[in-house]
Amino acid sequence: MSVQGNTGTSRVGGRRVTVIGGGIGGLATAALLAAEGHTVTLLEKQDRVGGRAGSWEAGGFRFDTGPSWYLMPEVIDHFFKLMGTSAAEQLELIRLDPGYRVIFEQNREAVDVPADRPAVVKLFESLEPGAGEALEKYLDSAEDTYTIAKRRFLYSTFESFLPLLRPDVLVRLPKLVRLLLQPLSGFVASRFADPRLRQILGYPAVFLGSSPFDAPSMYHLMSHLDLDDGVLYPMGGFTSLISAMTRVAEEAGVEIRTGADVVSIDTDPIDTAAAHPGSSRRRGPRRPRARVTGVSYRSGGAVHRVEADIVVSAADLHHTETVLLPDDRQTYPEKYWSRRVPGPSALLLYLGVKGSLPQLEHHTLLFTADWKDNFGRIFGAETSIPSPASLYVCRPSATDPSVAPAGDENVFVLVPIPADVGVGGGGVDRGGDARVEELADAVIAQIAEWAHIPDLAERVVLRRTYGPRDFASDLNAWRGTSLGPAHTLRQSAFLRGSNRSRKVEGLYYAGSSTVPGIGIPMCLISAELVVKRLRSDTSTGPLPEPAA
Repeated sequence: MSVQGNTGTSRVGGRRVTVIGGGIGGLATAALLAAEGHTVTLLEKQDRVGGRAGSWEAGGFRFDTGPSWYLMPEVIDHFFKLMGTSAAEQLELIRLDPGYRVIFEQNREAVDVPADRPAVVKLFESLEPGAGEALEKYLDSAEDTYTIAKRRFLYSTFESFLPLLRPDVLVRLPKLVRLLLQPLSGFVASRFADPRLRQILGYPAVFLGSSPFDAPSMYHLMSHLDLDDGVLYPMGGFTSLISAMTRVAEEAGVEIRTGADVVSIDTDPIDTAAAHPGSSRRRGPRRPRARVTGVSYRSGGAVHRVEADIVVSAADLHHTETVLLPDDRQTYPEKYWSRRVPGPSALLLYLGVKGSLPQLEHHTLLFTADWKDNFGRIFGAETSIPSPASLYVCRPSATDPSVAPAGDENVFVLVPIPADVGVGGGGVDRGGDARVEELADAVIAQIAEWAHIPDLAERVVLRRTYGPRDFASDLNAWRGTSLGPAHTLRQSAFLRGSNRSRKVEGLYYAGSSTVPGIGIPMCLISAELVVKRLRSDTSTGPLPEPAA
């Protein structure tokens, strides 16, 4: 079949595609390529799809194992519209008000961040005279930066830089350069004096796997997402998003094989002299020396093989390159990773709690007073686990009765810690490594003290922990990071790397390790970028949605 894209290039299906990894990026890539007319097989190591956005059930409680903030809803809706449906048709979305609660170490008071901009401006003004007007300007800048990023950068493969040389980019160039060179922490500090406001505006850097002291101030655009747009929640949890994506993928013809642990991306050498007679090593771009022929995977105690004309790895990029390919066919070998900065890992807690917890909102953040030390311990040259730590608590049972027994609470805790598999792994009911379980005890005690829930530990009836080693073993995550490479200046936009192999023809990448980056919306966009690569589409905006 042939359909016109937004650059006039043809969309041609009919090739055999294998997608490695059934997380958000892999599911979206498989679905979109099947909709293009390709024959698509998706291979997932675990016994269910979802990747980081998994699900765990026990004792009447059901936990989302990873993402819990529903941001950039228009990007998620755009994916579904490309598949001929919509987020509204697939999900029941609830707007949270307040969007989240923040508890500060210094005085332990709770600050609820409202769901609409005028109320947030009023809140800021109440905490610091003049901060309301400053926030209006800050959010105007955040919205403008987000708009230009979405129009020109997020949906670009950076295969060509010519489409970026547009008037709307050039007129903003001085501002964009300043935003790239100044860290987010300095950008915020020059506008707000109250440390509580600085923390509220700086913390979104963690969603990007970075620190406000390292992330470029370009990422102040994140505040537009939560303070302007607000925070949504899909009823049933994020597993409902995975179920919807799986449904539309299978309806498009994707074959999903779970329990399929990929052991190699199979390739054949290309005779470059025969393929390109008269070509010279000294002229023109470097050409691939091999092409994909298929993927080998282990399942049921045996190794199987699926043939493929195209392979898209939505698995961890470090694992893809350094484990699934031989040395001479690695675009990103171990030497490349030795110069990269990982995002943080995390200590995760899944707690079933007896009785109600009104002290916690659906989303609650706990911020330490020594902000710089907290991040320095995670991202510094010499790392250690902060104590006490800034952390995040999610209580979805505040909104969704389906995730916990009636009258009880579902509590998910995420503590950013250094990416170090030596910290260990977790388990159920204190079945994890001693260090992980000790850290979990300290975190539960911290939440109990700061949120004024003195009997919290005694009320925990179900407990599971998860640590850096689990991210490495379950998700093949580089250095046990929970997110992927951090969004520092040198690891953002075109500096993050290409989503196509330079050494192997027909090999592409999707997911949080590659462009455009970390998070559910970014992984959805990464899938769209694979489609653009195959269409030779160098446009910078999203693909056109089919007519309703």
